[in-house]
Amino acid sequence: MTMTSFFSLRYSRFSIFLSKILNKFEIDKAVFFGLLTRLWSVVSAPVTILLIVSHFSPELQGYYYTFANLLALQVFMELGLGTVIVQFASHEWAKLSLDKDGYIVGDEVALSRLTSLARLSFRWYGIGSVIASTGLMAGGYFFFAQGESSSVNWMMPWFSLCLLTGVTVFLLPMWSLLEGCNQVNHLYAYRFFQSLWANLFLWIAVFSGAKLWAASAPVAVTLICAIWFLTRKYKNFLRTLIRPFYLNQRIAWRKEILPMQWRLAISWMSGYFVFFLFTPVLFKFHGPVVAGQFGMTWSIISIIGGVAWAWFAPKIPQFGMLISKKDYKKLDTLFWHTTKVSFTAAALMAGAIWFMFYILVVIKHPVAERFLPLLPAGIFLLANVVMFISMPFSAYLRAHKREPIFLVSVISGILIGLSTLFLGKQYSALGMSIGYLVINLFMIPIIIIIWYRCKNEWHQNERKIDLISNPT
Repeated sequence: MTMTSFFSLRYSRFSIFLSKILNKFEIDKAVFFGLLTRLWSVVSAPVTILLIVSHFSPELQGYYYTFANLLALQVFMELGLGTVIVQFASHEWAKLSLDKDGYIVGDEVALSRLTSLARLSFRWYGIGSVIASTGLMAGGYFFFAQGESSSVNWMMPWFSLCLLTGVTVFLLPMWSLLEGCNQVNHLYAYRFFQSLWANLFLWIAVFSGAKLWAASAPVAVTLICAIWFLTRKYKNFLRTLIRPFYLNQRIAWRKEILPMQWRLAISWMSGYFVFFLFTPVLFKFHGPVVAGQFGMTWSIISIIGGVAWAWFAPKIPQFGMLISKKDYKKLDTLFWHTTKVSFTAAALMAGAIWFMFYILVVIKHPVAERFLPLLPAGIFLLANVVMFISMPFSAYLRAHKREPIFLVSVISGILIGLSTLFLGKQYSALGMSIGYLVINLFMIPIIIIIWYRCKNEWHQNERKIDLISNPT
């Protein structure tokens, strides 16, 4: 055997071994870039924190993180349409594909319905982007102006951030359409490189003394990256959807989309109280310093869901395609395998983050003072892992273009919102964390029961319909 053939054989065996490992942990190209993006968040978050600690006062830190949480109010404009687009597009994409030039080809009815969905979403988000910008500017002005007098210059940075956010809202349907059309490999690779540039320019802005203007830097860079990516990679994909084309089959918004969207909209709005009300409440009742401590702590805790979801999110379009083909056995196999891996990742990440907080306190590092104390931080970590359990089950159900857990989401959001307001006002972050954990522990079993009942009922009904339609 020659030396060349020897190394070729060894390389081939290594490739096969590596492929088996990656398949075992459900890591394909999309998951790889999704994980890379989240791992980059793990690396970049401490850098961002150190820069904010060294260049922002505790008060300025509070404004910075409150900016981010108030921006999440845009969910009241989107009303869950982004998730609906992913589910509906994935069902149509089961009969479509891209040709060598990047145009959409395939079944004429499916293409007509996908085009109808795209045009509807562009109109919705076009109007919504204007509403989001003006609404956020007015709401943010009212919120900050009612607070205690401060020397922090927040008004113009806030207005600038709102205008840029309005433009990003206009582009949201493109990401949902691409994801629903199973373009996750390119999309997740783009998101990784976009996050690199966004963090880099955020760091430059903070380091150069831009103060609250720094919040606009990553949003502006994101827009530039988005325009470059869409025009370079998916120009013809977009042309297919917006060119003059007779729609022989349309998606009826009122009949098909609205039944799922209004439920998602309520779930999404209640989700605001789950994830984004904490910081504004602390800002209002305990001042910007405490709000900044929570904001920085939550920015680290949020990495858990991001990393764990990187395994699951790329599989969602496949769920819709498998459901469209009624391949429920493959659907359940993919679901359980991916869920186990993603939940294990969430639990390990939570333990690692709490240990990091613990070390900072033990060595009495000055950065520890910018985070919440260990007890509320630990409870929030545990609550976040418990909450993550529900996410795969919810995604599985939504892949059927239905939303049976909206009532649970609403009740959960209301309860967490009330506990945040009352316990947060009286007991600060510790009270919030306890309320958040208890409510999540109560709701998770209910969601799993609903999932089990709906899954069995829907799949059995589909099989009965098939038997009636095809008795042979």
